[in-house]
Amino acid sequence: MRSEKVTFEGTQGNLAARLDLPEGRPKAYALFAHCFTCSKDVFAASRIAAGLADLGIATLRFDFTGLGASDGEFENTNFTSNIEDLLKAVDFMRESYEAPKLLIGHSLGGAAVLAAAGKVDEAQIVATVGAPYDPDHIRHHFDQHIETINEKGEAEVKIGGRPFRVKKQFLDDIGGHDQKERIANLKKALLIFHSPIDQIVGVDNAANIFAAAKHPKSFITLDDADHLLTAREDALYVAQVIVAWARRYVKGLSTPELKSPWKPSPDHSIVAEAQSGKFLQVINANGHSLLADEPIDMGGDNLGPSPYGLLLSGLGACTAMTIRMYADRKKLPLEHVSVKLSHQKIHASDCEECDTKEGQLDDIEREIELVGDLDDETRQKLLEIADKCPVHRSLHGEVRIRTSLLKS
Repeated sequence: MRSEKVTFEGTQGNLAARLDLPEGRPKAYALFAHCFTCSKDVFAASRIAAGLADLGIATLRFDFTGLGASDGEFENTNFTSNIEDLLKAVDFMRESYEAPKLLIGHSLGGAAVLAAAGKVDEAQIVATVGAPYDPDHIRHHFDQHIETINEKGEAEVKIGGRPFRVKKQFLDDIGGHDQKERIANLKKALLIFHSPIDQIVGVDNAANIFAAAKHPKSFITLDDADHLLTAREDALYVAQVIVAWARRYVKGLSTPELKSPWKPSPDHSIVAEAQSGKFLQVINANGHSLLADEPIDMGGDNLGPSPYGLLLSGLGACTAMTIRMYADRKKLPLEHVSVKLSHQKIHASDCEECDTKEGQLDDIEREIELVGDLDDETRQKLLEIADKCPVHRSLHGEVRIRTSLLKS
C-alpha cells in the first residue's frame, strides 16, 4: 500500500487528508468520513482504508474542519459544515483523481455521508459503520452543559477525555436535519454495519436506517466489535465485506472472467486476455483462478503478478514444499519455511561459473529461511534438498515447448 498526504480547501481553510492507494492502478476510489471529534488517523479509518487498498480501492480520508491537522475552529463547525466538507472532498477527488464511487462513514461520519450522498452522482455505494440514524443523537454528549450553552451561547465540554468548545448554533443545527427523507431518497446501494453491543450508538439506529432506506440495502452485524473498531480484525472485516458486496454494483471491482474456447481442467493451465487493461490476463490453473499483469512502469495496471513473478512464485512454492516433505519424512524439527526470490538479467561475462559466455542470461537469487531447532549440518542438508525441487530441475534441464494454433 502507498499513502500520500494531501490537502484541499474546506469550509474554513485547508483540510488535511491522506490518500491510501493500492500498489497497482486503483479499481475505484472511496471517500471515508471519520467519527465525531475523531480524525482521519483513528483506527477504524486507517485500517479500513488500508484493507480497501489491499483489495484495489484507493481511499481518501480527511480531518473535518477544526479537527486533526485541518484548519479552522471546531466551535464554528456543525453537522451542516461537515456535509459541506464532504462535498469539498468529493470536488477535490473529482478534479485531482476521480470522483468516489464508494462513500463510507463511521459514526457521525456515517450520518454525514447519508446526508451528502444524494449530491454525489458518481457514488454508487454508501456504507455506514456504527452510524446514528439522526445527527441529534450526539446531543447526549452535552446533556450536562445544554442549560449553560442555551444561556451563555457556548460551553466547554469534554468528549473522549478532550475539551471542545460547543456553541448553541451546533445544537440548533443537529436538530434541523431530516435524515429519514434523505435516506429514503438515497437511490444508491446501502450497506449498514453495526455492532449489537455498541454502547455509544445503539444498534436500534441501524434498524431505523435500514427501515428508512429502499432497496438495494443490507445489514451486516459486527458481533462483539466496539464502537471505535479498535480490534484490527473488525476493521479489516468491514473492508473485505464492502468490496465483496460492492462488486455487484460497481463496475471494475469484480474479477475478470476467463473467456476461452477451452474449459478448465485439472490437467491444464489456461491463460486468456481480460476484457480490461492493456496486459491483464486471466488464469485458470488446475481450477484455481488468478490474474497476471505488468507493473505500472511497464504499461500495465499491476493487478496481478508479472509473468516472471509467477515463475518465481512457482519456484518458491516448489522449494518450500520439497523441503517440508523431506523434513516431515525425516521427522526433523522444522517449524516453518519461507523463500524469497528475485530475478534479473545479467551479462553472461559477469558470471564466472556459467557455461554461457556471450549475451545475457537469467539470474535468480533464492534466499531460504528455516525456523526450528536445527543444527548446521541439518540446515545444510535442507539447502541441498531445495535444489532437488522439481521446478528447480525443470529450469536447469532441457525443456521442450510445443506450440500450435487452435483450428477455427
